[in-house]
Amino acid sequence: MFYIIDILGTISFAISGVLIAMDKKMDVFGILIIAFVTAAGGGTLRDLLLGNTPVGWMKDITFVYLIIASTIVAIIFKSKLGYLRTSLFLFDTIGIGLYTLIGIEKGVNAGMHPLICIALGTITASFGGVIRDILCNEIPIIFRKEIYATACILGGFTYFLLSELPIPGNIVFLFSGAIVIITRLLAVKFKIALPSLYPAEK
Repeated sequence: MFYIIDILGTISFAISGVLIAMDKKMDVFGILIIAFVTAAGGGTLRDLLLGNTPVGWMKDITFVYLIIASTIVAIIFKSKLGYLRTSLFLFDTIGIGLYTLIGIEKGVNAGMHPLICIALGTITASFGGVIRDILCNEIPIIFRKEIYATACILGGFTYFLLSELPIPGNIVFLFSGAIVIITRLLAVKFKIALPSLYPAEK
C-alpha cells in the first residue's frame, strides 16, 4: 500500500510539473527537469533532514523511470488531459494528498514525534512544488494565501487521530489522504483562504 501510494504520488507530481513547464513553453529538457524536481524535490529534502542517504530515488531507479515515462506520456497526451490549468490543479492536489502520507510514514518509521512527522509530510508534499515554482519564476503556492500546506497539516492530524482508533492502517491512509485532497478542492471551489496581512488592492 505504501509503495503504491509513493508511485501514484510520483506520477501525479511529475505530470503537474510537465503541465506547468509546457505552459511556460520550455524545451523537452526543461520539461523533464521540472517534472523531476516536482516529483522528487520534497522527498529529497525529507530524506536529507532524516539523514537517509542516498535519497530514495537514488536507491530505487524505478522512480526515475516513472518520472521519465510520466513526462513522455503527459507530453504526448497533453490535449487529452483537458484544460491545462484544471489538469495541473487536479494532479497537484492528488500529489500533495499522497505525498503527505509518505512523509508522515517516513517520520513514524524513524521514531519521530507526531508534530515532526506532520512537518515531514508537509515538506514532502509541498517543497517539490516550491522548487518547481521558483524555477518557473512563480511565487510558490505555499507562500501565498491559498490553502495548501494547511491541507497537508490537517491531513496529518487526521492520520494520528485515526491511528489511535481500532481502524485498519489502509483505511487510515486512504481517509487521511482524502482529507488533504478534499480540503484543497473545497478551499479553491469556495475561495476559502488564510487571512491576509495586506489590504486588498483597489
